[in-house]
Amino acid sequence: MKNERKTEIKVGITTVISLIIFIWILAWAKNLTLTSDDIIVNLTFENVSGLEVDDQVTVKGLRKGFVDDIYLDGNKIFVKISVDNNVDLRKDAKFWIATTDLMGGKKIEIIPGESIEMLDLNSLHTGLIQPDLNSMMAIAGSMMSDVETIVDDLKITFSTVNNYLSDDEMMIDLKSSLRNLKNLTEKFNALITDNSDNITRITENIAAISEESRTFFDENRESLDSSIKKFNIILSKSDSLVSRFNFLAAETMEGNNNLGRILYDDSLMINMQETLKILNELSKLVLYQIKTDGFKVDANIW
Repeated sequence: MKNERKTEIKVGITTVISLIIFIWILAWAKNLTLTSDDIIVNLTFENVSGLEVDDQVTVKGLRKGFVDDIYLDGNKIFVKISVDNNVDLRKDAKFWIATTDLMGGKKIEIIPGESIEMLDLNSLHTGLIQPDLNSMMAIAGSMMSDVETIVDDLKITFSTVNNYLSDDEMMIDLKSSLRNLKNLTEKFNALITDNSDNITRITENIAAISEESRTFFDENRESLDSSIKKFNIILSKSDSLVSRFNFLAAETMEGNNNLGRILYDDSLMINMQETLKILNELSKLVLYQIKTDGFKVDANIW
């Protein structure tokens, strides 16, 4: 009887331990915890590419959390992740949706960042997607039409080149052009060879002229500087003279000097015109008297 009792106790203890181990494994697999000290980070993605709730969240490859919730709002997908509170997340932290295996399993990989500021857990952070095999296949599929177009263009190009190369007249012209280019190159080389001495002398003369010019400038630097200063003085005086001439012209046009009064005073011009008329009439009278009876002078002489 006692043995049966001991056996039942052993079976009960074994069952309880097994149940505890089962619950612990289930909680680990489902990311169930008895505490709520984990960090909650809200992310947004353009596409989660198959990410699901309870998928792993890793920090530099080490599992440190899980995907708590995924929901769609408008054109964006929002993901809430739970991360262990011992993970030091900084302001420049990066969040990636990465592939765990060839079968397409997903996880969120976190790069904690190195900023001196902590990550704002109350803000919404933008996540990135790491291209996987399926994404690359989709991109390759979208590029197939472009590849086909490029191949068709290459076929047309090769066909056109073949037509040119198969044209006898074209080949004759091409050969003639190459032959002429060869002859021109040979003549140019011969010209260089025949005139190498002259070219050398010209180069030496240019170098000598440059040296003489440098020597001349060095020896006459003071004279040149003095001439330049005098020239600058002349230019300055010329500017002053031009300024004075402009001032005189402005005064004349405004009638502020004698010349301006003569040119622009209407009353003076009218008087001059009347005086000229009188002189004209007087000259006509004198001329008439000379041609006729001359001048009659009535003079009282003492």
